Amino acid sequence: MDTLDALLHQPLRTQIAAYLVGAGEATFTELKRELQVSDGNLESHLKKLIAADYVSVRRQAGGGRPQSFYSLTKKGQTALRDYVTSLQRMLRFESKAAANAKVRGPPKARPA
Repeated sequence: MDTLDALLHQPLRTQIAAYLVGAGEATFTELKRELQVSDGNLESHLKKLIAADYVSVRRQAGGGRPQSFYSLTKKGQTALRDYVTSLQRMLRFESKAAANAKVRGPPKARPA
């Protein structure tokens, strides 16, 4: 049976990776707004994804406050794709197990 990437198995980190793969790049504020999380929670999970080289950060200074832009790295894209593939395989396994259980019928009661 496939194993799931423990880093991506945390729901918010999965959401961050999924959002970034679709958006290409997002600011901290955009991620916070779209995922509806607190600054501290988002920052904590982004740090873990950055440390694993799943997410990269680009800082841009302009007129005013510096802005941070986050994107999924190649390693992060591969990890997310593998994670989703593992989930799909597990779901097919569960579907087959459920179908087999229907064919066999409910378990028989054992005499006491």
